Order: sequence, then structure tokens, then C-alpha cells
Amino acid sequence: MQFDFLDGLFVLMLATFIGLDVIRRVSRLLHTPLMSLTNAISAIAVVGAILLAGEQESRLSTILGAIAVFASTTNIVSGFLITDRMLKMFKKREPAK
Repeated sequence: MQFDFLDGLFVLMLATFIGLDVIRRVSRLLHTPLMSLTNAISAIAVVGAILLAGEQESRLSTILGAIAVFASTTNIVSGFLITDRMLKMFKKREPAK
């Protein structure tokens, strides 16, 4: 399978629209605009990294693609964990009995 510029551009645009749609569905109370933008960019990076790792043109590109998938996924998951922790800080605590 040959991967040319137009295929890459199509995948980038598709990943951008899907990433923005997914982020738009998250409540504004859960994310600051910066956090949601960062997660959208990381989602695009995950798609690109999966494509890079899946091409198997060389051993180096497969390894670098796998590292990129891991790094981007870690960034997305940690963004959601940080947001969850921030929300827990603002919950009302019940008084101790």
C-alpha cells in the first residue's frame, strides 16, 4: 500500500473533525479550552502515529510510531485524570460526625 500526500491530508482532516466533535461533546465544566485543545491535538497525533506504526516501512518507523502512540495516549489519559482530580477538589464535603 502506497501512502501519498493526499491520503495523509485526508486522514489529518478526518482525524481533526472527529477529534473536535468528540471534544465538543464534553461538558465545558469538565475542560478548560486549553485542556480540550490539547486533547484534540493528541487525538490527531494518535491517529498519525497508528498510521506510521502500521505502515511497517522500516523497523525504525514502526518503533517510533509505537512510541508516539504510547506518548499521545498517555497525554490524553493524564489530561482526563487531571480534570477529574480538579473536579473532585470543588465538590462539597459533608461535615464529619
